[in-house]
Amino acid sequence: MQRRSLKEYLLLFFKGVAMGAADVVPGVSGGTIAFITGIYEELLNSIRSVNGEAVKLLLRFNVAGFWKHINGNFLIVLLAGIGVAIASLSRLILYLLQNHTEMLWSFFFGLIVASAVVVAKKITRWRPGVVLAGLIGIALAYYITVATPAQTPEAYWFVFLSGAIAICAMILPGISGSFILVLLAKYEFIMLAVKNLRLDIIAVFGVGCMVGILSFSHLLNWMLKHYHNITVALLTGFMVGSLNKVWPWKQTLETYTDRHGEIKPLVQENVLPTDYLQLTGEEPFLLYGILLAIFGFALVYVIDRVTSDETPTV
Repeated sequence: MQRRSLKEYLLLFFKGVAMGAADVVPGVSGGTIAFITGIYEELLNSIRSVNGEAVKLLLRFNVAGFWKHINGNFLIVLLAGIGVAIASLSRLILYLLQNHTEMLWSFFFGLIVASAVVVAKKITRWRPGVVLAGLIGIALAYYITVATPAQTPEAYWFVFLSGAIAICAMILPGISGSFILVLLAKYEFIMLAVKNLRLDIIAVFGVGCMVGILSFSHLLNWMLKHYHNITVALLTGFMVGSLNKVWPWKQTLETYTDRHGEIKPLVQENVLPTDYLQLTGEEPFLLYGILLAIFGFALVYVIDRVTSDETPTV
């Protein structure tokens, strides 16, 4: 378990806040934040350490050994930051998605572009197989972004399944767990559960997340150790392909009525900002969008420069 000072734990907490803020937004991955802030490998190793050995230590009432084995200080501080962000920002993000869509997506578009550049720099050697992995990542992420959300049940078993699937995406740089929830028609449902403190839904979803992340972290950690460049190229491709989702200016082609009787977009296509006003009747806020995209790009660049000197990279 890595020893940290109070200042380092405070920084780790804010990295968790950034991860939580990213995970709230469909199209942005908390895994991306973990990757560019240099805690991605430690996060995977810590999650992976919650295994049979950890259970044995706990059953022997060796709490100190258990806590050290799972890197408990790291996990609890990071999870606290993620939890604070999700609890405090869910209302704000829902508001921004409804009232300032173009500017919010512009910010995250710049964020993801910069993240893809930062992650791609981790590739030590570009070979044909590495390039192919990147192209596969782009194609897969793009396909996910154009998939049409389906109507799905609200039963506990499906809430559990949604959590297990979404959490796998949340720890992958470039694939948004929130967007997976959108495809499963459970994003707004989960956000409202958090907002209204529906503890039963939150608990079932949380258990699903726990099962999913414990299973998937082993595979991802193995891939990074044995096929580092290919895996990083695949993750970079995921980011590039996901840009289709976060393009700020979209025209709605099909809508659906949700369970509250509100009309929601079902199928959308990207349009040029110069055509946006004519096609939708809404202001594109192009200048603000450009400035926010630049700010998002610069923010990732600054975070990468600051954290590269403080924490080991993958």
